[in-house]
Amino acid sequence: MAKNDRALLAIRRSLGPSGFGAAPLGNLFSRVSEESALETVAAAWDAGIRYFDTAPFYGTGLSEVRLGRALARYPRDAFAVSTKVGRVLIPDASVPDVQHGYVGGLPFRVEFDYSADGVRRSLEASLTRLGLARIDIVYIHDVAQDTHGDDWQRQYRIAADGAMQALSRLRDEGVIGAWGLGVNRVEPCLQALTDADPDIFLIAGRYTLLDTSALDSLIPACEARNVSLVIGGPYNSGLLAGGRTFEYADAPAHRLEKTRRFASYCERFSVDLKAAALQFCRAPQAVASVIAGARTVDEVRQNCAAMAAHIPAEFWAALKRDGLIPRHAAQPA
Repeated sequence: MAKNDRALLAIRRSLGPSGFGAAPLGNLFSRVSEESALETVAAAWDAGIRYFDTAPFYGTGLSEVRLGRALARYPRDAFAVSTKVGRVLIPDASVPDVQHGYVGGLPFRVEFDYSADGVRRSLEASLTRLGLARIDIVYIHDVAQDTHGDDWQRQYRIAADGAMQALSRLRDEGVIGAWGLGVNRVEPCLQALTDADPDIFLIAGRYTLLDTSALDSLIPACEARNVSLVIGGPYNSGLLAGGRTFEYADAPAHRLEKTRRFASYCERFSVDLKAAALQFCRAPQAVASVIAGARTVDEVRQNCAAMAAHIPAEFWAALKRDGLIPRHAAQPA
């Protein structure tokens, strides 16, 4: 069995269909109390979730600290944790209270560093904040055009020559379980499949009811290479969960109109839109897990109930027939 075959099987066994996105634990857009953060992770555990994703960027370390505290009560071999590299945190007591959308994070400033040395420093710090001896999956964070603009390919090349090679060595030595990219764009993932040997990608917002741009490129490429996908941003930052934002900005008119059309079909077939959004993301063979952020116990329970809800096959057939989702998209069981 090839290396990636083994990695794929191990990843799929450990992640489960639903994961927990811990960005809200870093006070994304508003403060979350310590008590609420711990209760929310406990609710995810009680609902059967065993995969937890975080990053140094989330609250400049606060998400990792809180997630580590919450998971300390559970057996280490019973859960999987992913975190990210590509940004290092520099102590700085003068940072503002709000950084990059996070409110009241830890007193660090953020610097991009996709080098091999940056990977080592970032992982050592993450292990300390999480209070763990190992990290299961490491993603190279935001090495894409939406973060770096026209400079993204230069940053990507630094990552290819540095972070990717370092993470491959750490995986082959058994220090980490798997590595890949954690991005909001398809292009760097496709390039990484050519330049390196990743195991898994966390792709946010690019395979959803509203955006299937990964369907004809990244998904078949991953299936051909036995590389797993984790789908993040299943609600496109809120529009598919009853909000009015798409990609963390006011949703444009055509996105609002398409969401209204989805809602009308959901009403016709007595389907919850959140359930349709989550289950659509989970359907492709390459997808190992879907992670949705949650900042309260109720949101965790709603997400888990939505993933388990029954949706009739006729609902998906109607969406395909009327052009709301591509006819060749995988149909949820």
